[in-house]
Amino acid sequence: MWTWYKLLIFFYLTTEIWMEKQFVSRRGMNLQAYSTGNFTDLERTRFKRALYKGHYCRTRGCCEDRNDDCVTHFYEANAMCYCDKFCERENSDCCPDYKFFCQGDNLYQKGCLRDGRHYEEGSVIKENCNDCTCSDQQWRCSQQVCLVRPELIENINTRDYGWTAHNYSQFWGMTLEEGYKFRLGTLPPSPTLLSMNEITVTLPSKIDLPEFFISSYKWPGWTHDPLDQKNCAASWAFSTASVAADRIAIQSNGRYTANLSPQNLISCCVRNRHGCKGGSIDKAWWYLRKRGLVSHACYPLFKDQIFNNNGCDMASRSDGRGKRHATKPCPNNIEKSNRIYQCSPPYRVSSNETEIMKEIIQNGPVQAIMQVHEDFFHYKTGIYRHVNSIKDESEKYRNLRTHAVKLTGWGVLRGAKGRKEKFWIAANSWGKSWGENGYFRILRGVNESDIEKLIIAAWGHLTSSDEP
Repeated sequence: MWTWYKLLIFFYLTTEIWMEKQFVSRRGMNLQAYSTGNFTDLERTRFKRALYKGHYCRTRGCCEDRNDDCVTHFYEANAMCYCDKFCERENSDCCPDYKFFCQGDNLYQKGCLRDGRHYEEGSVIKENCNDCTCSDQQWRCSQQVCLVRPELIENINTRDYGWTAHNYSQFWGMTLEEGYKFRLGTLPPSPTLLSMNEITVTLPSKIDLPEFFISSYKWPGWTHDPLDQKNCAASWAFSTASVAADRIAIQSNGRYTANLSPQNLISCCVRNRHGCKGGSIDKAWWYLRKRGLVSHACYPLFKDQIFNNNGCDMASRSDGRGKRHATKPCPNNIEKSNRIYQCSPPYRVSSNETEIMKEIIQNGPVQAIMQVHEDFFHYKTGIYRHVNSIKDESEKYRNLRTHAVKLTGWGVLRGAKGRKEKFWIAANSWGKSWGENGYFRILRGVNESDIEKLIIAAWGHLTSSDEP
């Protein structure tokens, strides 16, 4: 029996000795493959860069003295590495970030960290609309006001303003000034435009204006959805062409339903125009009356138009009977019809809420000039009202804030704080991914953002041969 116990003890000791040798052998593996002591300067630089590809001790944590469980996988060397003090031997098997994280060794602190990634001194990254430079182990960022401000979006969405805000990817990286400069583009109204006499619509006295009205329901297929001006500052052209197209379709009882080309205006309206750098609506209506436009299908939007100096690809001549005819084929070779559409001189609609409603329900959508505040870019759904932020930067760009849109209807729904609120329905020109499928609702009857201050409309110029 005693012999049996001695054999068990001997076997146990032999096993322990063997396991210890294996463990020491493992921890004494060929670490020269990633030991900085044998590297050239270039190899050492590459090694230091590799240190920040992953989190080792930062994830595992640091241990005192020898702790064989204080281990993690070192992927770059396809081996194991340690975060205990025992790793600090001649043939170090410490994890790459051991000295930086566990000892605060400045050898590994040169450069800057961002989201777990290491950047060398002098590196430049983009933080929304600001450039951040790594300098003396710190990020130094420019202080421009960005178009997308998460704190403004949060403020709107956590309070009851009657509408919700959204972070649009197409605006990310732009400054607020760039938003005003490239996404609007209508010049402030000229004195001539502001001095126009207001015209009112005469309706039968028995007609009551409905609580809800949408132009596309009354004239299905005759009104046109919003286009996307992208970073071309030409809302002056987009809104004018869209209002004119709707009214020509309505006046012709659906005989001519083509959407008109804003690109035709941008490229060809040379009368004091700046194309994608801004323009005036009075000059746009002048061009529609004197020269006319082709359809959007005939003269589509150019790509990268703000970077190219696109000349006018359309011309027309008068037939002497009040009509103009195109003298060039469509820039879009697929479309064959190059018919020219014209309008009468524009007229100003009264700023009175009821008069605007009468004009829309009788003759079709109208053009409205509004002032855009910084929060409007974030509109997603609801009844818009300007929310005064703590730091309202839009006042700096008052001369750039004018925007032209199309009013298409109105309604009444519960808005802020559960109260019933009246609103206009308007078409923007920022594409269908913005707002409510390209449209927005805005408070009605209180001249919110100057939406009721200047309302413009026109008749289609149809000769006897054009009448249905």
